[in-house]
Amino acid sequence: MPEGHTLHRLARRFAADLGGRVVRAGSPQGRFADGAALVDGRTLERTEAHGKHLWLGFSGGRWVHVHLGLYGTWTFGDGEPEPPRGQVRLRLAAGPDGDRDGVWADLRGATACELHTDADKDAVHARLGPDPLRRDADPAAFTDRVRRSRAPVAGLLMKQEVIAGVGNVYRAEALFRAGLDPYRPGRGLPAGSAEELWTDLSALLRDGVRRGRIVTTRPADRPRGTVRREDAHYVYRRTGQGCRVCGTPVAAAVLATRNLYWCPACQAA
Repeated sequence: MPEGHTLHRLARRFAADLGGRVVRAGSPQGRFADGAALVDGRTLERTEAHGKHLWLGFSGGRWVHVHLGLYGTWTFGDGEPEPPRGQVRLRLAAGPDGDRDGVWADLRGATACELHTDADKDAVHARLGPDPLRRDADPAAFTDRVRRSRAPVAGLLMKQEVIAGVGNVYRAEALFRAGLDPYRPGRGLPAGSAEELWTDLSALLRDGVRRGRIVTTRPADRPRGTVRREDAHYVYRRTGQGCRVCGTPVAAAVLATRNLYWCPACQAA
């Protein structure tokens, strides 16, 4: 599932490509036909992300809300739109405008694609935890929830009502970088650990926005030069391979229906 940095990159791309332009909207698949008709011919005025949620704000106070889920993707193109391929839930397009060329974007496979009012949008924000990539994020809301909980910290990091935008990769990698046992209860973390997790996750997510992918290894722990895919992570999907720091085989288990990865030595209980 795309993690928070991906949604913030999408918000920026829509702002750059379609912001301020009159947008043609359609649903070739038909599942979002009514919603597309209500934003067709309107101007894209705002784009916003919170955690794994994306909103596209159109004139007239209408928002298109998208949650990609496990299988959702956006495909972008320049010029006149190509004939739809596959199950395109939503197509947004704008023709040439001044010094800007025509652009289009197709959405496929999303868990949610729906029209929101301001009240609908506010309700989603209210149930989400702070997003480290948002200016209005309150770190104390995260640290307080962690320190009050008996749940394993690895489980807490996956709860979007605790911290929005963190998924399986950032969860495993941030805990490794912090040297924390993933099964340790939130209320049992050493003093200052929750604050340090927030700070590190904020930096990792911002780096993900910049790079367009998740890289969590520190320069000293990977070969010099371009970061290859196999050098990008410490423990994620490295079951049985030697820890990059101590050489202990990376362990894996299922926690809250998702695979968890950690180093039993560097993250000892």
